[in-house]
Formats: sequence, C-alpha cells, structure tokens
Amino acid sequence: MVHDHKIFPSFEGIARGTNPMSVLIGKEIEKALKSRLIEVEPLDRSQIGPGSIDLTLGNDFRIFKKQSKIYHIKHDSHFHDITEAVHVKDGAFIVIKPGEMILGITKEKITLADTISGRLEGRSRFARFGLAVHVTAGFMQPGISNHQALEIVNLGHGPLALYPGTRICQFIFEKCDGHARYQGRFSRQVKP
Repeated sequence: MVHDHKIFPSFEGIARGTNPMSVLIGKEIEKALKSRLIEVEPLDRSQIGPGSIDLTLGNDFRIFKKQSKIYHIKHDSHFHDITEAVHVKDGAFIVIKPGEMILGITKEKITLADTISGRLEGRSRFARFGLAVHVTAGFMQPGISNHQALEIVNLGHGPLALYPGTRICQFIFEKCDGHARYQGRFSRQVKP
C-alpha cells in the first residue's frame, strides 16, 4: 500500500498543529520524547512499546466507604466525601473484591505539548482476570501535566491483589489538529 504524504503527514508538522489527529507509534514516540513534546517522569525505556508507553501503578489509592447513603451526582459533587485515602508500601498490595471499585494513580507524571493528547487504556494481560483499569474518562487533554487517575474495577469472580509498581495500563499518544491546553480541576493532580 502506498501512503500519500498529504494524507499521512510527517512528524515535523506536530509543532505547527497542522496535522489531522493520528496515533504516534514507535519512532514517533521516541522523537516526541526527545523533543520534549511528551515528558514521562520517571521513565524506563523498556516501558516504550510499539504504539504506547506502559504506566505503573502508584502507591496511593482512594477506597469507597461502605455506606447505604445515596450520593447525588451533580456538577459540584466531590468524590472525597465518599472515599478515604490509603497508602500501600512498595512490596505490599491492596485487595479489590469482585464488583468493587477503587481509585489509583500512576507513578509517572505525564506532560504533553498543546498539540498532543492521548488515551489511557488497560492492558489485556490484566483484563483477562476481569480487571478494568480505567473504566471511563480515558481521554487525556492536550497540555496536561499530571499523574493519571485510574478508576479500577474488579469485574472478575475472585479478589485481586494489586501491587504498586506493576505496569498496569498504557498511554496512547495522538497528534492534534490545532493547539489547546487543559487547565481544569485535575490539571496538577498527584494523588487519586
């Protein structure tokens, strides 16, 4: 198959924001890291895959309080009211029961240029256990500079032990057509 370079533009156009959205793969991820259009800290080169970067599970979690109260989901709702913070030491684990949801966070901080956005996805090796690592809100805005919150759900039939430091999800990078910078509520997030 022959690709028309007008349809599939080169990496150099990213800084100008003139390319249609497309997924960065392999060498393009490396180029974006080198030019600091993408920053991942900390990053071990072995985390870079053919179309994404694996991210590891951090040590901080929020678990939901067991209550029968009805929580009203409105624009000004705060999840801190219904959760409590838990820190898990390296080498230890947190158990998530079937049907349970917890909030986690990545060890890595992701910083994107205003011409790069992305998606956070689980990894198939853990999905086979029934582990959904990011149940919603998988789109990551251009210009973010934060740790990624993980909405983790056990859809399986037995309890699962989660260990900080596990490569639990992957970040897929996309070139944007234009420039934008996310400045919302979670723009500087470091804890779930």
